[in-house]
Amino acid sequence: MKEIEEIRSYCLNCKNSQCKIKGCPLNNCIPDLIHEVDNKKAYEILCSTTVLPAVCGRICPHEKQCEGSCIRGIKGEPVSIGAMETYIGDISIASNYELPKDIDKKVENMKVAIVGSGPAGLTCAAFLARRGVKVTIYEKHEELGGLLIHGIPEFRLPRKVVEKTIEKILDLGVEAKLNQELGKDFEIEGLAQKYDAVFVAIGANIPSKMNVEGEDLNGVYGGNYLLEYNKHPDYNGKKIAVIGGGNVAMDSARTIKRLGASEVYVIYRRAEEQMPAEKKEIADAKKEGIEFLFQTNIVKILGKEKVEKLECIKTELVKKEGENRLSPVNIEGSNFILDMDYVVMATGSKPENNIIKPFEKNEYGYIKIDENMQTSIPKVFAGGDIVGQKATVAWAARSGRDAATNILRYFYIWYSINYVELHA
Repeated sequence: MKEIEEIRSYCLNCKNSQCKIKGCPLNNCIPDLIHEVDNKKAYEILCSTTVLPAVCGRICPHEKQCEGSCIRGIKGEPVSIGAMETYIGDISIASNYELPKDIDKKVENMKVAIVGSGPAGLTCAAFLARRGVKVTIYEKHEELGGLLIHGIPEFRLPRKVVEKTIEKILDLGVEAKLNQELGKDFEIEGLAQKYDAVFVAIGANIPSKMNVEGEDLNGVYGGNYLLEYNKHPDYNGKKIAVIGGGNVAMDSARTIKRLGASEVYVIYRRAEEQMPAEKKEIADAKKEGIEFLFQTNIVKILGKEKVEKLECIKTELVKKEGENRLSPVNIEGSNFILDMDYVVMATGSKPENNIIKPFEKNEYGYIKIDENMQTSIPKVFAGGDIVGQKATVAWAARSGRDAATNILRYFYIWYSINYVELHA
């Protein structure tokens, strides 16, 4: 508590709260909640914008969001906003605080189906249910949580925190249908006929191809796949290369190391300071013995049927015309070979084409939505990674909240039209 009080004192007299203006994807009112940190009101302030405080407090890239906007960070260390949010979230769990409701008679009989129970789906469900909408979540796994359970390791996000967070959402009256997979157990058109609106938030978990020779060999895996399904090979005494520089790469590398691998390399084509992963995650990975090869690109994966070696090449960073970010360019003649048993691709993901086949797609292959988050199928909305938005939990949650707002607006329009017709 002493640490929290110290953090709080930094903010009390802040006259330029940039964290409030541009720091948080969810627009959490950070100064207000910090001022009220010792009261239940702090949780209520958070609840106006999010239902995942104990989650986001732990895993958000705070240094690039709220803490990155803190003016105290100009001359020193920013306020530990993530620690503050975690503290408030944990207090709410320990004290069994309920999510507040604000029932709207106009929409309390409307029914919404939500496909997917990751941060976008859960957030949308909560914000709709708080208004009285009858919400049913369809989830392909045998438990709710999506990415929060199946994509982020326990050592980063305790399972109990996710479970307690989900309990609060279910307590709003949200129904869950588990082991229900889109395209296998039900179709989107059927849901649209059964419900007044549908929100699709199934994520995008198919690993992106690097288009290098050998990536179809046995022993090449997608980072998202390994984390989601927990179907790891035997790493004991093996050498593994993880390709990528984001948090999925860090999570994959640390998980693999903990499962017994003798050597784990993170290979990234740019410099360390350009890595999208959080600094803390990079530092923690180094502490656990992960080796980093910066400014290194993959040329080909070598082997007869299974991965045996990895051919790499060093890169230099150059400024290209019309680009703000330095681009990696291969250095001719700098090729080298690494013995390797497995290669894990953590270079991004894309939607599964068969699942999103009924929808019109945008130029990047994601579900196309309009300004109201509606898809090409009537009554069906979509958000999160499946529409190609920024791939962080906070942005997914923001997408879910925005979807709830748009669905409610859709219902209000429906109500107004039908009210006029019924009372003409």
